[in-house]
Amino acid sequence: MPPLHILIFSATAGYRHACIPAAITALQQLSHTSPAPFTTHATEDPTIFTPLTLAPFAVIVLLHVSGDFLTSPTQLAALQTHVRNGGGVVAIHGASTGLPSSAWYARLTGGAFANHPVPQLGRVRIVDAAHPIVAASLGRGGGMVRTKEGDKEGESQWEWVWTDEWYNFRADPDVARGDLHVLLSVDEGSYEGGEHGRDHPIAWCQEFEGGRSFYTALGHFDEAYDDEGFMAQILGGILWTARVTG
Repeated sequence: MPPLHILIFSATAGYRHACIPAAITALQQLSHTSPAPFTTHATEDPTIFTPLTLAPFAVIVLLHVSGDFLTSPTQLAALQTHVRNGGGVVAIHGASTGLPSSAWYARLTGGAFANHPVPQLGRVRIVDAAHPIVAASLGRGGGMVRTKEGDKEGESQWEWVWTDEWYNFRADPDVARGDLHVLLSVDEGSYEGGEHGRDHPIAWCQEFEGGRSFYTALGHFDEAYDDEGFMAQILGGILWTARVTG
């Protein structure tokens, strides 16, 4: 199987996450351990967004992009062409603050950032433990434990104690986009500042306009990119959006 080609794009035109270098390094390291080989190309040059230059890439990782990180309508059109031609997009944490004027981009990521409380410990619920984005991460990394057996034979329930910025969105992603498949939610009773109630999605995936997208609101701190469970989910997102799995 020839290697997949993955574009890591981390340009910012707003808040810039200090963890970007650590995240790029971790993504590059994933390419050496992935069951499906892939290469990475990291850049912050938006001129790469043309149909021709994006064509080789199976997946675009939008790594903490913010503000108007694309600088022309033709660049946005190239991202749309990538998706509509079956390409994948993995959007990480701050990516939900990107392109605030584009309703299409908000649909691609599945949620537009509104605000967040101070970073703090919270309890993540594993909503779909069987999905390939999540399955390989179970029991790996810090703070992820099985809480009890599920209702059906072979099922189990998991939760994950994690410190992050717990994003609130302009609208509840699961309500605003009924075709999102929620993978993780956060228990608002475990921290202060949540605005979505009992079910607060923080990671999801979707089939979108011919392509696939995966978004996780986790990943504010450098330490996330050293966590085996978190990086297993990022790898799962890359492989799922590239249609290697699921």
